[in-house]
Parts: sequence; C-alpha cells; structure tokens
Amino acid sequence: MDVMAKQYDWIKVTRQSLFRYCETLTLEDYLKEHEGFGGWSIRYLHVHVANCYEGWLRSEGLNEEPQFVAPDSVSQVQEMRTVFDRVDGLVEQFLRRYEGKWDTILPRKIEENDEVEELTPLWLLTHTMTHEFHHKGQIVSMSRQMGYVPEDTDLISPLDVKKFL
Repeated sequence: MDVMAKQYDWIKVTRQSLFRYCETLTLEDYLKEHEGFGGWSIRYLHVHVANCYEGWLRSEGLNEEPQFVAPDSVSQVQEMRTVFDRVDGLVEQFLRRYEGKWDTILPRKIEENDEVEELTPLWLLTHTMTHEFHHKGQIVSMSRQMGYVPEDTDLISPLDVKKFL
C-alpha cells in the first residue's frame, strides 16, 4: 500500500464532507467576502487551496506550467467540485511520479533573503495537505460567523471512509 496515496484518499473524503456542508449555504453566503478573513470568501478560499496544489505540485514538483483558477470563474460549490477533480488528477500524477522517492531533493530551489531552500516531494505534498486543512478550518469558522451550524467535517472513522471510496 502506498501510504501517501491512502492519506490523500482520506483528504478527499473530508473534502467531500466540506463540499456537502457548503452546499447547504446560500450562494450569497458562499460568495460573501469577510473582513475578518482578509476580505476572502469561502469560494475564494476553495480556489486558493486548489491553486496552492497547482503552484507547489505542478509547478515546483512536476516542473509544468500551473493551471491556476480565477475565483470569478467558479460561482457555486458544484463547479468547485469539478476544480478539485482536476486537483485530484494532479495529485495522482504527483504521487505516481514520486512514489518511494519522497526525500529526493528537487532541482528547483526557492531563494529568499539570500537563503536557498531545497524542496522534497514529501515537503511539497505535506505543505499542500496541511494548507488545505488550515483553510478548511477557516471556511467552517466563516460559516459559523454567518449563523450556520457546521456538520463535522473532520476525518471520519476508517469504516465510514470505505463508504466514500
């Protein structure tokens, strides 16, 4: 079993739970910008997460041109599901490319403040996954502030995961 692919399967399950919850929000609330969150909307956060996968995995990991999504090009949750179907394909490609080579130093390096950061596939994948969960928490918090009572969007039990895979 490839542990990284299994871990991503679980992330997809929790993402679907979040999408189902977001489908209970009004479209107006899904698109509403929140000052307390940098003026970002729930839609914007979803697009931001997808673009993070594009920027880090496709650009830095696969050395391909990223396929960024413009927030205005997605107007509802069902369309966002399609955006993340493409992200899932990208992650699968990345997982196949680096299976068993997670500590490989990638040729592209990040330079900042006269320091060079060497990246590995494990760092890229971990960063994108934790980044997604950070913003998942923000999305749930935003909806609470609008008066919604979120369902549990955390990882469900392994027995329940099998129902969704």
